[in-house]
Amino acid sequence: MKAVGICGSDVHYLKEMRLADFVVTEPMVIGHECAGIIEEVGAEVKHLALGDRVAIEPGISCWRCNLCKEGRYNLCPEMKFFATPPIHGSLANQIVHPADLCFKLPENVTLEEGAMCEPLSVGVHACRRANVGPETNVLVMGAGPIGLVTLLAARAFGSPRIVIVDVDDHRLSVAKELGADHTVKVSTNINDVSGEVERIKKAMGATVDITLDCAGFSKTMSTALGATSSGGKVCLVGMGHIEMTVPLAPAAVRYPSFFSVE
Repeated sequence: MKAVGICGSDVHYLKEMRLADFVVTEPMVIGHECAGIIEEVGAEVKHLALGDRVAIEPGISCWRCNLCKEGRYNLCPEMKFFATPPIHGSLANQIVHPADLCFKLPENVTLEEGAMCEPLSVGVHACRRANVGPETNVLVMGAGPIGLVTLLAARAFGSPRIVIVDVDDHRLSVAKELGADHTVKVSTNINDVSGEVERIKKAMGATVDITLDCAGFSKTMSTALGATSSGGKVCLVGMGHIEMTVPLAPAAVRYPSFFSVE
């Protein structure tokens, strides 16, 4: 291993010893955003060689269940994902990993950038799930690392206008540098939702066709449902809370599609 990122999930496990239903009950190595250099290959591996620089896909599925056979292997019930209890992560000197889940990096991509392929894939998957494209204006809730890569992915998918929302000035300034058309600073007070929804709509200057919630709190989801236009789409990307209270009934009247990134 030559580069390993520290994900928010790693911080959760370190500080709280759990994330959602995954609980740390014994010592566990963290890390799943990673890249490294091949030191040894199995006899049947033909597409990799010693010295190859690779990005690692950190989830090992069973390849036998119906979900795997459908190509939705990320939902495999037997998934063994790095740094998800009880599976050890990749913050180590060496790991042993299936060759099919090691992807050779182009020469112009650094190992550090290779390690960021995993979080970038979250933004790409979210944009695919929401069908982001040249005709969809996108609102991103949260300007943390996942919010920022989702911003980049939405722009790469052709979104003509992207507004991003956060509580932190520095994060919003980074989002602006990365290409957000407009930023909106919000509070953590649930009572401010209605006013902030109007500010977001004004900043967009058009319909909010798709909202990608990269924070995952009751307030951000309530804001997302309020700001997204009738018939639009709201996609839950972040996992801030295990349980959320959101105004689904008023949103359902306007027929928005609501889904997670799976």
